[in-house]
Amino acid sequence: MNSVITTDIAYCQKLLRDNKIVAIPTETVYGLAGNSNEEKAIRQIFEIKGRPLFNPLIVHIHQLSQMDTLVSEVPKPAKALMKAFWPGPLTLILPKKEGVSDLITAGKPTVGLRMPKHPMTRELLKGLDFPVAAPSANPFTKVSSTSADHVASYFGNKIPAILDGGPCEVGLESTIIGFENDTPIVYRKGGISLEAIKACVGEVRLLTKEENSPTAPGMLLKHYSPNTKLMVSDTVEKSISENSHLKIGVLTFYKDDYKNCTVKVLSKTSDINEAAQQLFAALHELDHMNLDIIIAERFPEEGLGISINDRLERAAN
Repeated sequence: MNSVITTDIAYCQKLLRDNKIVAIPTETVYGLAGNSNEEKAIRQIFEIKGRPLFNPLIVHIHQLSQMDTLVSEVPKPAKALMKAFWPGPLTLILPKKEGVSDLITAGKPTVGLRMPKHPMTRELLKGLDFPVAAPSANPFTKVSSTSADHVASYFGNKIPAILDGGPCEVGLESTIIGFENDTPIVYRKGGISLEAIKACVGEVRLLTKEENSPTAPGMLLKHYSPNTKLMVSDTVEKSISENSHLKIGVLTFYKDDYKNCTVKVLSKTSDINEAAQQLFAALHELDHMNLDIIIAERFPEEGLGISINDRLERAAN
């Protein structure tokens, strides 16, 4: 089987109705989508990704009424977050109804829901009578895909179709938020900044590194990793000097004058949102250059810089 890279939404809808797995674009990253009501499709997602069954999936919907069959309760702060950020790069962890497959939730009493913003995927979802489960379209622990070509390089012989929606607009996975006694808990930093979340619902609790049991996707300490060794550095020039005997790639925010290295600049204008959008594409590119090591600059701990650093630290583990 060879994947067809296509813009034919009706064809992809037919495949999903036939319990096939299709890669879909979202504003965050590309996802591997399957019918969330069919165990056969759900198992295929885990098998194709090489994802362990203890790591739950996110269910994608296109309208709020679909939540009636999926969740039993929506806390007040969740409603405020939905109003502010849906459709968009936000996943909410909510108490599930009995009909939701334990495969999707890894046996947990909660389910992750998201309403994606990408227009092609919204059109695709509107033409289906079921939500789709869709984790990121990359092998387990590997760098996420932000283009159809990235997906094809991973799964070109394993899935029938990749719906090509162009480069992803946000470039980082969704921010994931759960609730404990109505207190919002950030399980995964992502495409919505912590500042924006706090402006909507007040203070939130952040999970510590010790709390890494995967209640939600993206919580494992090793994730988003290229095949090339990666290190995160506060002092890039010093790290280059210490590794000068190696073939080095440098991933940097905006500085481009590092000597004797292959340098990928994420934003020449120091735009943190542009840097986030370019992050995974740059990691894919560096990972295909036969380098010995990638030295990634640590980003400012503000806005999406916090989410970028989270990805880089997990990639370096």
